[in-house]
Amino acid sequence: MSTPSPIKRRQTKKIYVGDVAVGGDAPISVQSMTNTDTCDVNATVAQIERCVDAGADMMRISTPTMDTVAAFAEIKKRVNIPLIADVHFDYKIALAVAAAGADCLRINPGNIGNDAKVREVVACARDYNIPIRIGVNAGSLEKEIQRKYTEPTGEAMVESAMRHIDILDRLNFDQYKVSVKASNVFLTLDAYRLLSQQIDNPLHLGVTEAGVYRTGTVKSAIALGGLLLDGIGDTIRISLAAEPEDEIKIGFDILKSLNIRANGINFIACPSCSRQEFDVIRVMNQLEARLEDVRVPMDVSVIGCKVNGPGEAKEADIGVVGASPNSLVYLQGEKSHLIDTNTLVDNIEKMVRERVAAAEKQAANEILRVDGSQ
Repeated sequence: MSTPSPIKRRQTKKIYVGDVAVGGDAPISVQSMTNTDTCDVNATVAQIERCVDAGADMMRISTPTMDTVAAFAEIKKRVNIPLIADVHFDYKIALAVAAAGADCLRINPGNIGNDAKVREVVACARDYNIPIRIGVNAGSLEKEIQRKYTEPTGEAMVESAMRHIDILDRLNFDQYKVSVKASNVFLTLDAYRLLSQQIDNPLHLGVTEAGVYRTGTVKSAIALGGLLLDGIGDTIRISLAAEPEDEIKIGFDILKSLNIRANGINFIACPSCSRQEFDVIRVMNQLEARLEDVRVPMDVSVIGCKVNGPGEAKEADIGVVGASPNSLVYLQGEKSHLIDTNTLVDNIEKMVRERVAAAEKQAANEILRVDGSQ
């Protein structure tokens, strides 16, 4: 029962990473990057599959050597998600991994060699019909830009980005997206806001090297939330010292909080107090763990008492108002039935699973209806 987001997105050019549209009217995509040894194909595939289960739209893989290019080709055969190849310095690797099936190249045109090498990489990307992601990081700006600005600034990062963009523009290549990442929230906000005024290509948002799980999540939510509220951003990555699948989950949580994109359950739960009629924290932890696989969007409200419970329950798809010995259930905003408060987790999971099954059946019937009418 979520309301549509009031955010007006900045209009950008639409490009495609594999079959995933980025920019324009396409949904904001969520991605991560593998942290396994790329040459360990089994481990990398397993990690990608965990990210896919969490809802990932695309994944990036580092390919620093020709050995990793061969591994990339094998990985590509075994997964069903667009793969971005992360390439630095060696243009031959970019050429090889494009031929190996990369759906996008993450390069900086200015650091892969002379003009002839850059032209060759861009021609290769054009031949294989794959886009390029220009990635500027505050910690690795060109030496002359560092000397000019003395420290990383939004202007410095945008100047670096525009250098790379100008190279692609001169080669008449417009299939690119851009990131200007920093580990500082204010620097990230400044750089993306400035860049969004100068180009209309898609922007890849992220706070680079944000930190460990908790603090990195907070920094990313503040920075990306601010940009998304401004309508800026077409694809996001949450960069945490954590597992890639956790980055995917946090990314979707940020989008869900802004009513931009749904991916599974949006839990509404009270922080718990002495009025609670059951252990809210325990119940919510168990529900989150049990229902992590659900991808059908829905709002589930679980409130520990009748003070705020009815109001929240009326706005949710499934709402529970805590009481003893029985808690009151609301379905689609209407009072429905009572359930045993001692078995809340089992009962709520059952209701969610039933709703998921109904949604999946409806989707399947719609597919059959469309196919039958063609």
